[in-house]
This record gives sequence, C-alpha cells and structure tokens, in this order.
Amino acid sequence: MVIVEEKCMQSVPPPPYVANASALPPPPFPGEHRGAAQPSDLPPYLLLKIVYMTFPQTPGIDEGKIERQRKTLCWLSTQLRLVNRSFYIACEHVLRSTYLPAYNSMIRPPYSSDPFPFSSSASTSSCDTLQRETKVLDLFIALKVHEDVMVDDSSLHLEREDSFKDLFDLMQPRSRLEDLVRHYGVREGVVHTNPSGANASSSSSSMFRSNNSGTGSASTSKRTSGPAPVPFSALSISFSPRRVGLVLTTSGRKRTIVDVARTKDEKLEVTAKKLARQLKVWLSDGS
Repeated sequence: MVIVEEKCMQSVPPPPYVANASALPPPPFPGEHRGAAQPSDLPPYLLLKIVYMTFPQTPGIDEGKIERQRKTLCWLSTQLRLVNRSFYIACEHVLRSTYLPAYNSMIRPPYSSDPFPFSSSASTSSCDTLQRETKVLDLFIALKVHEDVMVDDSSLHLEREDSFKDLFDLMQPRSRLEDLVRHYGVREGVVHTNPSGANASSSSSSMFRSNNSGTGSASTSKRTSGPAPVPFSALSISFSPRRVGLVLTTSGRKRTIVDVARTKDEKLEVTAKKLARQLKVWLSDGS
C-alpha cells in the first residue's frame, strides 16, 4: 500500500536541465539582473521633491521652525550638494532661489545684476555656465548660510557689516561687467563663446603676437574677412571705480589690451559698450 501526500502532488516541478546554468538570472527576476537603485538615478523632479522634503515643518524642542530650516539650508550648502552632480543641481536650485532676493537687495547702485545663466542654445546646466556672476552668487550663499546659523546659535554673534564688502564692492560689479562684455562683444562680432579651446587659443595667441610686434604677417594683412573674435574664456576685467581694463590671457601671459575711464556713477552697461567698441578698434589695428 502506497500513501501519496497531496502536498507532494502540488509541488512545483524542478527546473529543466541547462548546460550553462550560470547564464540564467537568479530567481525571481525573469530579466537581466540590475544593481541596487541609487537616489541619483531618480528623475530630477523627484530628487528636487526629496530635497524640499528635508526641510522641517515643525519647531524643535529648543528652536523654532525657521531656525531649523536655516540649519537645513546650511546642510544643503556644506554637505548634501557635494554628494554628486544630481544632488548638486537640486541643492543649487533650492539655495539660489532662496537667497536670490537677499543677494539682489545688496546690489549697490548704479550696478545691475543677472546671476542666473542666460537663455541660449549654448547654455548649459548650473554646474557649467558662462555666466560669471553666478559664481559670486554662490560665494554669497556660502557666506550667508554660515552667518545665519551663527546668529541663530548665539546671541553674542554679531554679523559684521564688512562681511560682504569685497563681494559687492569688487567681485559682483567685475563679474557682471564681464558678462556684459560677453553680451555686447558677441553682438559686435569681437567676442565668441566657442567651446573648442584649440582654435580659440591659437587665434588669440596669433592676435597677441601681431599686436606685440606692431605688424602682422603678409597673409594676415591680405585678409578681407576681418579680425577673428577673441574667446570669452581668455578675457577678464580689471575693475576700479575710475578705470576699467580688459585683460587678455594667452599662454599664461596677461596683458591689458583695452583701458577706458569711467565715472563713479556710470552704469555697467555703458562701460561694457565702451569696452566692446574699443576691443573692436584693437582688433582692427592688429589685423
């Protein structure tokens, strides 16, 4: 007499024999086995949502909701945004949109401001932008988040009035003027933002040698297409309240190629137009 258990009759049959069993994925995954998902694999809008959800919405035991949120902003600036590129972009979006009103309130007349990347087909993400004033905004944020937390933690901490002096007396107007020179220079055809560094470097180096020697080669003098524009990456500004210079850097050498006077109350847009016109004259004299 044979007793057959019902449990044994309903069991799953063994898998069929396969010569190369190691090629099969482990159960219960029918397809290709993938590694563990990372937070950076999430779509940008979900990652941004997660960053927003890190902000406390209730007061703590010995601190208010605003103080806790300021500490979170400091944590975004000093720690979370350094994890990887995805977190950096999400954190910068939150930090810049939060502190932009405070930044704009400290712009000193007659200076103007536009720290966010400009709208263009050549525009890239917040990690890599041509807008040089964006770096000044990031420096302001790094200093501001620290000062806010220090003020919240101790009533003895006094925010120094000169903490932001260098930023808004020198760095902000200088970087803004460089962005304006790029804008007006591209419009005049004397500045280009071509990312190919090899051609840009060679053209600016040849122009540097031509202006140093006073005369160009025979082939240069016969050109009819006009002088080649200067790469924006090789240009910088030497800024003072009364004079402004346009500096060209080639092969590690710096040279002031254009120098114009300005009044103390002159708008940066007016100064930038002067520099663009003088740069056009400088290129024409060297061609």
